[in-house]
Amino acid sequence: MARIIVVIPGDGVGVEVTAEAVRVLKKAAYVAGIEIKFKNCLAGGAAIDEYGVPLPENTLAAVKEADAVLLGAVGGPKWDNVAPDIRPEKAILGLRKALNLYANLRPVRVSGSLSAYSPLKAELVADTDILIVRELNGGIYYGARCEKQIDENGVESAWDTENYSVPEVERIMHVAFKAAQLRKNRVISVDKANVLATSRLWRRTAEHVAAEYSDVELNHMYVDNCAMQLVMGPKKFDVLVTGNLFGDILSDEAAVLAGSIGMLPSASIGDGPGLYEPIHGSAPDIAGKGMANPIGTILSAAMLLRYSLNEEKAANAIEQAVEAVLAEGYRTHDLYRPEFKLVSTKEMGELIEAKI
Repeated sequence: MARIIVVIPGDGVGVEVTAEAVRVLKKAAYVAGIEIKFKNCLAGGAAIDEYGVPLPENTLAAVKEADAVLLGAVGGPKWDNVAPDIRPEKAILGLRKALNLYANLRPVRVSGSLSAYSPLKAELVADTDILIVRELNGGIYYGARCEKQIDENGVESAWDTENYSVPEVERIMHVAFKAAQLRKNRVISVDKANVLATSRLWRRTAEHVAAEYSDVELNHMYVDNCAMQLVMGPKKFDVLVTGNLFGDILSDEAAVLAGSIGMLPSASIGDGPGLYEPIHGSAPDIAGKGMANPIGTILSAAMLLRYSLNEEKAANAIEQAVEAVLAEGYRTHDLYRPEFKLVSTKEMGELIEAKI
């Protein structure tokens, strides 16, 4: 039976990079004998232009019936002055809510051929391979808050509430442990259990879930120490799982290790269709010029195969093809140096396709 993939190119370079990801995805699926049907839908600025809203009902209906969603990027200065409730970025929040996406997966890989681009020493980051699993629907971002409170002395204050339940922690832990089983069977759970009550619940729940995965090693790390270790020794990590606030910060810190955000994919998953997208934005200044790096989106397509379609072999084929093209010295504009071979967005996609 054919798998249904909804493709949302979005805005700016999203149109270019998703075209190359679909090209590569089609080749990987063909080689692996996987039947995939693609359906193009609008979201973000393009949907505002067409429908007056960033996430039209027909797109919502399509993604709910799909096996997975591949998203390019949304937004740009063209829509800076639209009403706040219809900004292009609302499309992403709407998709997360509609699909109940509670886990964000951010892999950070630094191959030997790209280690020189990292702000850290090449020998420190070469062969780094981290998967950050961030809880996406809970914690302080979704807790009760007060924007302004005045006490009897006229002093203004504000507050936000961090709140996690056992079921919320359990489900993100299961995602992390299952991901570790596809990797090196090691999980580090990041918290602040020496200070925060929610972190102590987080740690207890992690230990409880770990008992179901005897093949996976669980360790704990305080968030401040983790932030330091990501810089001092990133190769020690395999799967790192943490809450919404800590994950937001740590995933951006780890992204810098690779040297270019154009290289990095992401996945947001729940109990239904997953959402796969690169971490970069729509880059309207280079849109249509063939300068964008499609590798982040192509690797997002590999994650789609792995986590939504359970096609590990096809996912590996894409990742190996990317590594092979980079090892041969091909680079898009964001990574170009005189000693390498400069290629366009489309040419990079074609080179990777040819390696599968």
